[in-house]
Amino acid sequence: MMREFEIERQFNIKIEYIKPNKGVYFVKTNKGNKCLKKINYGIQKLLFVYAAKEHLINSGFKYVDKYCLNTEGNPYALVNEDIYTLSEWIEGRECSFYDTEDLVKASKTLARMHEGSKGYEPPENSKLKSDLGRWPHLIEKRVKALDKMRDMARKKGNKKDFDLNYIKNVDFFKEQGIKSMNVLKNSKYEELCAVAEEEKGFCHHDYTYHNIIINNEDNVYVIDFDYCKRELRAYDISNFMIKVLKRSNWSMKTAELILDSYNSISKLEEDEYGVIYAFLIFPQRFWRLANRYYYNEVNWGQNTFNNKMEELIEERENYIKFIEEFKEAYNLQ
Repeated sequence: MMREFEIERQFNIKIEYIKPNKGVYFVKTNKGNKCLKKINYGIQKLLFVYAAKEHLINSGFKYVDKYCLNTEGNPYALVNEDIYTLSEWIEGRECSFYDTEDLVKASKTLARMHEGSKGYEPPENSKLKSDLGRWPHLIEKRVKALDKMRDMARKKGNKKDFDLNYIKNVDFFKEQGIKSMNVLKNSKYEELCAVAEEEKGFCHHDYTYHNIIINNEDNVYVIDFDYCKRELRAYDISNFMIKVLKRSNWSMKTAELILDSYNSISKLEEDEYGVIYAFLIFPQRFWRLANRYYYNEVNWGQNTFNNKMEELIEERENYIKFIEEFKEAYNLQ
């Protein structure tokens, strides 16, 4: 267990009560309820994240889990070799991806956050995190990885259900990957990246229900910016859409609801739809699941892995239908 008195000393607080809560600690202190979190990346990266949140607050987007500063004015405590952050505990409920009103709120909030992120100059001593311009390369690399993992599956002596399912279905997903690569190649991706470089905005990169907290006054907070980086907003939008759509049987109506709500706050350019489309086609979830399985990234049981694989296979028809509808609705090539 971390040494609590070190946290108290460095942040100049008194801890009255502490309990683990979904990978972080809920801490009751003499200065209100806080969230204590051990981070698994370095201080320079943390300073990028800290300054990004401060930039949002200064731009008028105040609904974030603001970091507390230690006695030296830094947003962390060092305990032995570990880095801890302390932030405001945001009271409220998680956004429901099954609720239309919540979806409208979350989509508008994402647009406001993107608007507020513009003009962000990371501090000198921070590490710039950026994926701008990297996606053609990343997608190509991931498509190749699908082949590599197929070889791993084939070479296995005792193949599990997951391996058999992977071998049987990888071709379909690989085709989607190649299609995504081509759509991105023929889109205005490079030009949009150049514009984004100028605008100096950033993306959340993990915009999902448990990071969207709605409080009693109906204010929508965005928390956990650990993955934020310079990136096209099309990435955040498509990523958010996929997380919602897999829960709504890939309903075109839901996709339109999200995009219309986003557009009501910040209008998307026509060119951005092509990039959103490319991201929607890319089999990110399939690649990630296989990656976790073949490179032992998480220790889930065999059943968990295979159930997730079966889900992906099951939703295929709805997904293909959706991709076609999306293409038509937004006149995409």
